Amino acid sequence: MGTKEFIPERIFVERSVEDLPFTAELLDQWSTVPVKVIDDTREAVQNLSSEPDPIRAGKRLLLIAQQRGSFIKLCPGTKNYICCGYRIINLATNCNLDCTYCILQSYLTIPILVAYANLEDLTSQLDNFLASGQSDFYRLGTGELTDSLSLDPVFHHARQLIGYFADKSNAILELKTKTTHVEDLLHMRHGGRTVVSWSLNTDSVVQKEEKEAPPVRDRLKAARRCDQAGYRIGFHFDPLIEFPGWEKEYRQVVDGIFQYVDPKAIAWISLGALRYPPELDEIIRRRHPQSKIVLGELFPGDDGKLRYFKPIRVEMFRKLHTWIKEHDPGVFVYLCMESDQVWRQAFGWSPGNMATLSRLLDRRVQP
Repeated sequence: MGTKEFIPERIFVERSVEDLPFTAELLDQWSTVPVKVIDDTREAVQNLSSEPDPIRAGKRLLLIAQQRGSFIKLCPGTKNYICCGYRIINLATNCNLDCTYCILQSYLTIPILVAYANLEDLTSQLDNFLASGQSDFYRLGTGELTDSLSLDPVFHHARQLIGYFADKSNAILELKTKTTHVEDLLHMRHGGRTVVSWSLNTDSVVQKEEKEAPPVRDRLKAARRCDQAGYRIGFHFDPLIEFPGWEKEYRQVVDGIFQYVDPKAIAWISLGALRYPPELDEIIRRRHPQSKIVLGELFPGDDGKLRYFKPIRVEMFRKLHTWIKEHDPGVFVYLCMESDQVWRQAFGWSPGNMATLSRLLDRRVQP
């Protein structure tokens, strides 16, 4: 089971990409969907303000656009928190899954699905970036502003990227998803240079906060298929959400990982507790009134985001770390955007800074 098939209600095409191959491929797939060629992206969103839920309405629209800046960006870390040094490849923005806690609800200035069509520029930018000498090794991924695979059955971005990275000895690609859209990946030559990762949560969290994403068991089955196809596998427990009985449910998910995937195939597992900017709180309450996540013990952190009280975070991290290590002590577990102090309290050690954590992650996947 994957996410339901995405068919936009309307497609907008920037005139500058009207004749590009990617645009033609998408329009061929949706030949019955109304299309409007535009000169200004504001034309694509001008009627959304009258919608009862503009964010939801925007997920039914698609803009095929030109990426005028760089496709490649450094993951936006925060002072006083240890970042992993990840680089982001932005091929698309927004997501069709609509999870209650999604930061994109408050982050994106254009609340519609956007796919960039000038993919030949992406290739040249990647060539230049990997030859720049900024680092000996690079970890790059596509999962910051969209789910890496939720729309891959129509965009086929993974196919292009996996083929590109297959021969790169100084880089690794990570695809992050909540979906089961792995068919394109299973028979590709990937050279071991792609990590396919899943965002995981408990069954009750999925049912309440990730309603349009597949169940956890289906995600683990998809991970097993990728493991069998020779990919390295990653898992991200982010966001961890506190609720009555969370220990039992999260332990079941950890146990499930090792039932479905060979520990030797696991590149890493990350842990991150629920956190979001204050402006998202009102959006969640308005758009997802059934959600209980805003009722947790959340306080402003050093980055201004609302976070669980530190002892809650430490307890959750410590317990999941213990359960994972009980299955296999060799699996590398790291924290996403946490302080040196929280690392030490939860794990008993800390990388201390971004450079060290980045090197540790690099070693997991370098040839």
